[in-house]
Amino acid sequence: MKQADDFERVPLGFFPTPLERLASLSTSLGITLDIKRDDYTGFGGGGNKVRKLEYLMADACRKQVKVVITTGGHQSNHARMVAAAARKFGMKPVLVLRGDAPQSYQGNLLLDKLFGAELEFLDPEGYFTQIEGAMNAHASAAEARGEKALIIPLGGATPLGALGYVRAVEEMDVQLKERNQPPPQVIVAPTGSGGTLAGLYVGARKYWPDTRIVGISVSAKAEWFRTRISAMAQDCADLLEWPQRWTPDDIWIEDEYVGTAYGVPSAGGIDAIYRVAQEEGLLLDPVYTGKAMHGLIGLVEQGKIKAGATVIFVHCGGSPALYPFAQTLLEH
Repeated sequence: MKQADDFERVPLGFFPTPLERLASLSTSLGITLDIKRDDYTGFGGGGNKVRKLEYLMADACRKQVKVVITTGGHQSNHARMVAAAARKFGMKPVLVLRGDAPQSYQGNLLLDKLFGAELEFLDPEGYFTQIEGAMNAHASAAEARGEKALIIPLGGATPLGALGYVRAVEEMDVQLKERNQPPPQVIVAPTGSGGTLAGLYVGARKYWPDTRIVGISVSAKAEWFRTRISAMAQDCADLLEWPQRWTPDDIWIEDEYVGTAYGVPSAGGIDAIYRVAQEEGLLLDPVYTGKAMHGLIGLVEQGKIKAGATVIFVHCGGSPALYPFAQTLLEH
């Protein structure tokens, strides 16, 4: 059997990220709540994608790639960090984003511009039918110029990228042992493409087999995620040669917290942003972590997370997305 560190990786993030007790929220929710501060990974503005990109960019460097192409929403943290990583290794970033061309560039879009990314915007209605062809067209154009291209899928959600969150479980296991704390009963994380959840599932099954993991969807329906994440977890476990078997029934997804659409702030998510800011002095974002915290609060209120449970919330970053939605947040 292999370990996540047996695979080639380029150092990008500042690890280990803190595992912080949220004392006020713990008291008000009636649980013991820690937060894994992967908003502090640092590189390119920080966030969970740094862990995945350490593996994905090692692959790009080994292949001598010159153009890196990926996709995401207007305020995609993943796209922003791919742009930063591409520039660090002397590659050109191309971002094909879901949404109309903006009137102004704020939040992650501003950072994309600062990193010098080439941007293409696709009509949201036709995005899912057009995205593969659009990215392939950029790859073909690069190859025609004699530049090797690499397409990184949405969210860096690949079995190789998922190794980053196998390592995150290993990291948290060390942190809890240093505190003489047992593994958490529940891990809560946002899920938009599934790679983070896949890695958490694989890592937890090895190190914390009694821990339950719940993904709060910020985009798709639960059934789609269960199928996607179970397949990715299986492929990730196979990479490691770990004797794990995954089916969709093994994956816990809550899809009632998306709001009206991916990338659009929800009322409950905004409430969670205000609550966490004012109880803990901690910033969440309206696209991912605000909705995920809304989900955590809802699961506690519904009893799906039991009173007194020990819980880790994975903070995936994303605070640049607060600023484009300033008016929505203030008017809420």
